[in-house]
Amino acid sequence: MFITRQHLSRRTVLRGMGVTIALPFLDAMRPAGVLRAQGRRQPVRLIAMEMVHGSAGSTAFGIKKNMWAPAETGRSFDLSPSSLRPLAPYRDHLTIVSNTDCRNAEAFLPPEIGADHFRTAAVFLTQARPKQTQGSDVYAGTSLDQIYAQNVGQETPIPSMQLCIENVDQAGGCSYNYSCVYTDTISWASPTDPMPMIRDPRAVFDQLFGVGATPEARRTRRQDDQSILDWVAASVNDLKQKLGAADQARLSDYLDDVREIERRIQKVESANTSGEPRELPDAPVGVPDAYEEHVTLMCDLQAVAFASDVTRIFSFKLSRDVSNRVFKDSGSSTAFHTASHHLDRDDRVTDFQKINTYHVGLLPHLLDKLKATADGDGTMLDNTLVVYGSAMGNSNVHNHKRCPLILLGHAGGLLKGNMHLRAADGTPMANAMLSTLQGLGVEIDRFGDSTGAMDLNSPGAPMTAEAR
Repeated sequence: MFITRQHLSRRTVLRGMGVTIALPFLDAMRPAGVLRAQGRRQPVRLIAMEMVHGSAGSTAFGIKKNMWAPAETGRSFDLSPSSLRPLAPYRDHLTIVSNTDCRNAEAFLPPEIGADHFRTAAVFLTQARPKQTQGSDVYAGTSLDQIYAQNVGQETPIPSMQLCIENVDQAGGCSYNYSCVYTDTISWASPTDPMPMIRDPRAVFDQLFGVGATPEARRTRRQDDQSILDWVAASVNDLKQKLGAADQARLSDYLDDVREIERRIQKVESANTSGEPRELPDAPVGVPDAYEEHVTLMCDLQAVAFASDVTRIFSFKLSRDVSNRVFKDSGSSTAFHTASHHLDRDDRVTDFQKINTYHVGLLPHLLDKLKATADGDGTMLDNTLVVYGSAMGNSNVHNHKRCPLILLGHAGGLLKGNMHLRAADGTPMANAMLSTLQGLGVEIDRFGDSTGAMDLNSPGAPMTAEAR
């Protein structure tokens, strides 16, 4: 196959009755030496993740105790006091951008005062000021993920996908005269076009693998209690006969991942239709009651989507403003929104940090998946950019200063990692996002309220806690 330079198309798929499964990248898709000789780079994937309610590290006590950003800038920093300590195994893929502000989430006019929770999500990836309205005339900005999708999204079957964990299907107006759409999504295709988000892992799975042409067809297939792999078994066997040993193993591992995700979704659906009381009675049947199970399932779906190149872009909303969910595994028994209004008491700020640390602690699962997936001469994590943060700073006083922001992955060489950058006071978060867009090849000279691009690989002179 390699000698004759005949190879599989990158768009080869496995087809069955109402099922289409894209393949992972195989050696058979790359005749020996061709891509290297042409100097082509692997595509960069993007996951933009928002966690609401800011961080304990944005308070005066949190800054003093380094509850989010480390004391030192540069490459020699200590994560141990910080909510970022679960990322210590991935510090070579970690870029911390601290001390940036999201001014467009602030109140500009008296009627906007107090409404921070109802516009902050719309600001995070747009860095634009949302129009205060409960009508259909919503207006924000085009979000970072959608700007990137407009540049590379047409290279994949699905230009981008928008996922969420919390309930975001409220219609009409929310509080303080803001439409609920501002709270319900972080992804905007244009200033007037908010993107709906998918909460149900089953819906994500069916969309990724083309399961069933209609909702009725999908329900019928699920009632048969069969795996989608049963429908493509013949295609799998035919394909394996054409592949070398390494590709056969890679294909088997990928299909095992798909089947394991499907099995977990089926298990959730079975439990949720058993008649037993649910913690989330109004959630779709495919949504796990357990927060961590839901997040990891969504992360696994993103990893297989990247492996098969069905899409290269996700936005992922991990919570909803004013959510009072209790995260029992965090070590805090305080409801999320209540914990974020900690009255600036040291003990309650410390309790809030437990929740921040728990949320960050869910990221290594995704990073493990990406690192374990080969991509060109490296790994998927080398060619992925994960943006994680919030447009809220100290939510106790509803401010948007010193907002949490980290970047993970090497983004195809854009980021070196193992870096803490502390911006000058008053620096817009939009500056860091402008830099990422430019590094991803987007021709853009302004984003949101940016005042200029940042160097994401050089902190200047290292700054110690004493120097601050």
